[in-house]
Amino acid sequence: MARKEEFEDHCWKDVIDADTLKVYDCYRRDTFVGDKPALLAIDLYNLVYQGGPRPPVETTPQHYNTCGHFAYDAIEPTKSLLAAARRAKLPIFYCTQETRPQNRPWGVGSTRSLVKLDPSVFGIYHEFRPEPEDVIITKQRASIFQGTPIVSHLNYLGIKSLIVCGESTSGCVRASCVDAYSLGYHVSLVEECTYDRSALIHKVNLFDLAHKYVDVMKVDEVVAHLDQKAPRNSMAAE
Repeated sequence: MARKEEFEDHCWKDVIDADTLKVYDCYRRDTFVGDKPALLAIDLYNLVYQGGPRPPVETTPQHYNTCGHFAYDAIEPTKSLLAAARRAKLPIFYCTQETRPQNRPWGVGSTRSLVKLDPSVFGIYHEFRPEPEDVIITKQRASIFQGTPIVSHLNYLGIKSLIVCGESTSGCVRASCVDAYSLGYHVSLVEECTYDRSALIHKVNLFDLAHKYVDVMKVDEVVAHLDQKAPRNSMAAE
């Protein structure tokens, strides 16, 4: 758990001015991982890694919607988070775009973009290959909760809170977090495991989410919490 005085100790410190911090001071609080959590891995698909670990401004002309080096910077922290979730025996839900033929009317998508993409770009990136016990949710909108069975799955498992990682902070992560909060889940969003195509957009959205809807936490803090909850035999296997 992070104390109230550490609430602003995150990546947005260099873009949020003192007056704005003062306006939002009423939101300061302790942050924590909630009871009975599941992990949501939002849109960790091939598309955002296309073009390699370069600035997105260099890669987007050839590779639409890539997150460039921001996506690659998050690989190792996300692998660490996934490993800790597995040690703690948490349910893990991935999501990606629905790609079946004739699955929606023309114009329906996660955003207003109408660019047609090869379905293969929505496969889960090889660094995060799902295990047989994991669940992959396919969606047509930004939020993992919009028009999918995930709430019934979470209810079946008795889940009360969520740990969230993935992309993009301003898009599908934000939409999913706001929906989760609105549905009554406590949400912990892992800073180093979340990213966007722009550092500024990432930081501003993370700031706003942290103050209104979610507990933004550092990956080491979340991993340490999960390892405290992990069965001893799974810890010994590492």
